[in-house]
Amino acid sequence: MPQFWPGKSHVAENRRKYMNPSYTYQKLRDIPEEDVVRLLAHRAPGEEYKSIHPPLEEMEEPECAVREMVEPTEGAKAGDRIRYVQFTDSMMFAPITPYQRAVAALCRYRGVDPGVLSGRVIIEARERDVEKIAKELIDSELYDTARTGLRGRTVHGHAVRLDERGMMFDALRRWAIDEKTGDVIYVKDMIGGAMDKEVTLGKPLPEEELRKRTTMYRNAQGGLWQEVDDPESMDVQSEVHWKRTVYGFQSWKNIEDVKGGKKDIGVKKLKTYVPRGGVE
Repeated sequence: MPQFWPGKSHVAENRRKYMNPSYTYQKLRDIPEEDVVRLLAHRAPGEEYKSIHPPLEEMEEPECAVREMVEPTEGAKAGDRIRYVQFTDSMMFAPITPYQRAVAALCRYRGVDPGVLSGRVIIEARERDVEKIAKELIDSELYDTARTGLRGRTVHGHAVRLDERGMMFDALRRWAIDEKTGDVIYVKDMIGGAMDKEVTLGKPLPEEELRKRTTMYRNAQGGLWQEVDDPESMDVQSEVHWKRTVYGFQSWKNIEDVKGGKKDIGVKKLKTYVPRGGVE
């Protein structure tokens, strides 16, 4: 499915799978729902959800065709407040990169607002919807207990060297390792605060398994060199950047036509942007 990502390598195939909503993520663990609530730290386990408006069925809204067509999420129906979950993904063969994690969220979930920075992705939604999304992602192959972090603040560490056990650096030391079992245990919540009990997430994947599952091209430490090992995947970059991102997602039109402002496609030649007080 080249509309998600082209290429013949296993990295390209992983990108297609993870961003394709018809693909079901492999479940690697089963974290109890109350432990997910503990990790997110928005409410205490068993505490009722806080609301920002009454349930939709109790509100008298004016007629709206769009509202009638779109089925609200469970959180929207109940009037939940907006909360978030935030992940950091290591540059050392994490299962998925931040940009693709955000795209996958947009492809799969409704009523979400993802944000992407260099090594982190925040996914905002209604509170009970966030908890459901967080559990699915934490349980899935998109989360490795060593190369993925659940971090609400002080997120940095994705570009730092791994420790001797392959763990990503965390300045707030939210995790510990059970020396007997090798399981990663969260001793602090996503924000870095104390929890009433520790949460066991399980063992990290072996290095060779991470390299099979990752969506990361990396021509160092034994990764795939995109330009050499999977050149077909390079074609989409110029396509997306020049024809879709820069020129309005109109990939069927030629760049030359857009730049030249041909009348038959109705595009006016763009003027040079001049900052206030500047000279053109």
